[in-house]
Amino acid sequence: MVPMVDLSRQFAEIKDEVCDSITKILESAHYILGQHVQEFEKKVSEYIRTEDAIGVASGTDALHLAIEALGIGEGDEVITTPFTFFATVESIIYTGARPVFADIELDTFNIDCNSIEEKITPKTRAILPVHLFGHPADMDRVMDIAKKHNLYVIEDCAQSFGANINGKKTGGYGEAGCFSFYPSKNLGAYGDGGLITVNDRGLSESIRALRNHGSRGSYIHDTVGFNSRLDEIQAGILLVKLKRIDDYNRKRREKASVYSMLLDRSLKLPYEKDGTYHVYNQYTIMTTKRETIQKGLKDNGISSVVYYPRPLHLQEALGFLGYREGDFPNAEKASREVLSLPMYPELEEPLIKKIAKIINNLAS
Repeated sequence: MVPMVDLSRQFAEIKDEVCDSITKILESAHYILGQHVQEFEKKVSEYIRTEDAIGVASGTDALHLAIEALGIGEGDEVITTPFTFFATVESIIYTGARPVFADIELDTFNIDCNSIEEKITPKTRAILPVHLFGHPADMDRVMDIAKKHNLYVIEDCAQSFGANINGKKTGGYGEAGCFSFYPSKNLGAYGDGGLITVNDRGLSESIRALRNHGSRGSYIHDTVGFNSRLDEIQAGILLVKLKRIDDYNRKRREKASVYSMLLDRSLKLPYEKDGTYHVYNQYTIMTTKRETIQKGLKDNGISSVVYYPRPLHLQEALGFLGYREGDFPNAEKASREVLSLPMYPELEEPLIKKIAKIINNLAS
């Protein structure tokens, strides 16, 4: 079966370096918040060009701790997209705040800035855009809206490490940029991991305390925190991959270009806005023949995944928010028609050609 992401191919290329890093960590006997976490935080901060970066246990925790540290909670509202992974909204609810949805653009699948302002109320404290599938949200407009209404901006960068707008990377715009290093991400660990980029030292100190049981050290606890620390071994693995991330992203873009050149124009193919650098964490098409195409791919031993089959406003777990079908037509249409195809730096062109041929035959 052709996988969505072939992590074994990637590991084969970096095996010696990864194993050497892990061995050194095991020999050091320093497994929690050691020098590898510190080095990784420093290098990511330099890469994104932020004041600081804080390693945490997962992308979900990154969002949760960022929202918590900004003092957002009971009675507050956070505007976000209904077309994203469930963790985006979980992190808001964890703090006691209420998620408020704005519809998406169908070309990028990102939050539609035209619909954000109409959702703002006196209770709104933040905007939480998601850089879905690796395409940056329209951050210039998001930041303008936030400034106009005195709102925080928390970026969900789980799928966009290295993506940028005119050279400015995602995670460098708002009060906080929240990253996931789940193994399938374009920068992935070999387990869970996350990180928060910040430009305010006070916020950084608050997050560092929150991730470590609310302690700033010496078993003194200023607040009730959480146990959410990036593992030293995962940091060591991520350091090996971080030096290759620009090459990985370049290769993803090359594979995406081949897909887009070969696939039938009756399909809606990924779009890249002028000035943006899409990193194609997923290569996602839209088609009214999704079931037929997905079955045809499966019959030929090729994986495909629907991200996401039901928008968040229609999830049973979020029924208490009171949304109904028809409230966000673009998100609902996307959920009915999106299909993500295999995408990884090592994906070979003959395989892309095979996938495209199968899809084109079924789409026509």
